[in-house]
Amino acid sequence: MRIRSDGSFEACRWGHSENAFHKNNYGNIKDISPDIWFQNQMGEFRKELINGNGYDTEVCSECFKMENHGKISGRQRQLLKTGIQDTEDFEKTFAGSPWINEFNKTVTNKKTNLLPQDWQIDLGNLCNSGCVMCHPMSSSFLETEFKKIGILNEKQPTSWVRDSKALENFFDCIDKSPKIAYMHFIGGEPLIIPAFKKILKRLIDNKLNENITVGFTTNLTVWDEELVGILKQFPNLNIGLSVECLDPVNDYVRYGSDISTVKSILNQWRDFAKEFEGWLVQIRTTPTLLTIQKLDTIYEYAWDNNFSVESCNFLEDPDFLRPTVLPMQYRNLAIDNLQQWIDKNENTCLTKEHPVINSRHPDFTRQYLIEDAKSYINYLKNGEDESHLMGNLVDYLQKLEKTRQNSILDYIPHYEPILKSFGYC
Repeated sequence: MRIRSDGSFEACRWGHSENAFHKNNYGNIKDISPDIWFQNQMGEFRKELINGNGYDTEVCSECFKMENHGKISGRQRQLLKTGIQDTEDFEKTFAGSPWINEFNKTVTNKKTNLLPQDWQIDLGNLCNSGCVMCHPMSSSFLETEFKKIGILNEKQPTSWVRDSKALENFFDCIDKSPKIAYMHFIGGEPLIIPAFKKILKRLIDNKLNENITVGFTTNLTVWDEELVGILKQFPNLNIGLSVECLDPVNDYVRYGSDISTVKSILNQWRDFAKEFEGWLVQIRTTPTLLTIQKLDTIYEYAWDNNFSVESCNFLEDPDFLRPTVLPMQYRNLAIDNLQQWIDKNENTCLTKEHPVINSRHPDFTRQYLIEDAKSYINYLKNGEDESHLMGNLVDYLQKLEKTRQNSILDYIPHYEPILKSFGYC
């Protein structure tokens, strides 16, 4: 399940928030405890999937798009957690899943006695960065900036973690959920959101820290010694490090960051995690048309350090930042870079015949990197031509650059012909 920054519930951490099914009013943590929602209201969603309707709406569309290009999707990741392989062995592994009894309950009765076990928790939009592909809902920096340049008029909803009733409902669910398996926290920037520490301390008070896996995603701009001290009490930790490429263009795309600081904190997390056997470091990326030609720098770093690289999906919004907005001559530059990286490394990694790889298994991390890089090549080669959106991109970048006093051409000078042909000046 997911709790969005305004406190609204979603049935899937991977689903697109604007799809038709999620526009139904699922409820909000300010009004109802997550366990009650999970056991009752979410039953409607489960029944829709059992009846096949999830495949007829946009609920699963982003995952299917990833799978069509050979990228392992969130849907497949969640299946792995229940012992189900999305292959020719689906029926056999489904029948043998330790969750089969719960699945059967859903067929006959949409309610369940289970409590939520796998969470994604949005802590609000407090953030010190203005990433060009982000949204004011996830960045207070962008909220302020967008209002200044006239892109945004309305105030973003107040974060649920500032609502005492919502926090009470959340903690009430935690207090009676001894089998929570995983919680992943995003923002905003979790490391500067006070509620993150408060929630971690509550998990410790309940001794859940001994068994739960906690994950979070940070933008590599801050290091908090007090928080690190709290995290040391969690034997199992997934650290998501957001960076688009190890090149100065990362500073343009993830505005507010500095590539030298990013690299320093990246290495700091890498070295710190080595002290803990149960700590896993992953690089989180959101490839756009501005960084896709430098994506190989991320794979190279991840390869050298045996990290996985994970993105939630192929970028959907803003649509004008999708890599498929690039004309093919520019896509080919990214394809060539990725292919050269694959050719250099592919024959040196352990391989696994199974097509759905657990990216968090250290024995197969490097094979996963190869397969992930191949998925972007497939996407760039076969993704639809969306170059007609280039004008929207130019308009957006020039609005940002007017206040930021920078220029994309200082970072990607060879984009000048295509950008200027759509009015960039």
